[in-house]
Amino acid sequence: MNPSLSHTKVLVVGAGIMGAGIAQVAAQAGHSVYLVDAREGAAQQACIKLREGLQALVSKGKYTQAQVDALIARIQPVSRFAQAQDAGLVVEAIVENLEAKRALFSELEALLGPECVLASNTSSLSVTAIAKGLRHPARVVGMHFFNPVPVMKLVEVVSGLQTAPEVAQAIFELSQAWGKVPVHARSTPGFIVNRIARPFYAEALAMLHEQSASPQVIDACMRAIGFRMGPCELMDLIGHDTNFAVTQAVYAANFFDKRYTPRIGNSTISG
Repeated sequence: MNPSLSHTKVLVVGAGIMGAGIAQVAAQAGHSVYLVDAREGAAQQACIKLREGLQALVSKGKYTQAQVDALIARIQPVSRFAQAQDAGLVVEAIVENLEAKRALFSELEALLGPECVLASNTSSLSVTAIAKGLRHPARVVGMHFFNPVPVMKLVEVVSGLQTAPEVAQAIFELSQAWGKVPVHARSTPGFIVNRIARPFYAEALAMLHEQSASPQVIDACMRAIGFRMGPCELMDLIGHDTNFAVTQAVYAANFFDKRYTPRIGNSTISG
């Protein structure tokens, strides 16, 4: 398998904040993009919001009107996977749930060609586990972006046990072509960033539980020593449900090591 992704059509599955951002970056790099979401009308709405956001940047001189029109024209909302059968790359950005991702890739494998690369934007789940049971697990790779996707440069290119080296390298080079700074990572719990970040969030939550400092003070202290954002405001940006899901995954994958014990549970689940 020797994929060339420089001019391929891209199917982005999931039209939430991450999926819409990935679609924008791919289209900005010149790719034709299919955007699909299980929620009726979500892909179309994402394109409307994207245009509105880019229009605001036209007035600030960040884009020309022609650039915005061309970018949006490259993104095609679709309602069925069958409408994107000529895609050479899939990037899924759906819910952080192993069974959901497995089911998605199983469905896509039956529709798309054997050379199509299946990339997951998972932030913590095992790429090896996601690929389990597929006929062609070698083409499954992690492509973990960070929020907001158009702004954040880092991309973790994550190889599972069966990921073909040439697939990982193709995603690495594609990320560079998209203006990102990719790093290779193994499919270990939390990969690199989310593994290191667990104590950052956990200790902030512990301090809140102990009432030893307010969220505002914690964030101000971290910004004062050079962090761009404090842990509390960063969790608000990421979403507490997403952050909790990542912590649960890292905790379980490390055989319930107490260092990764989730600090929030029922309050997050109940909203």
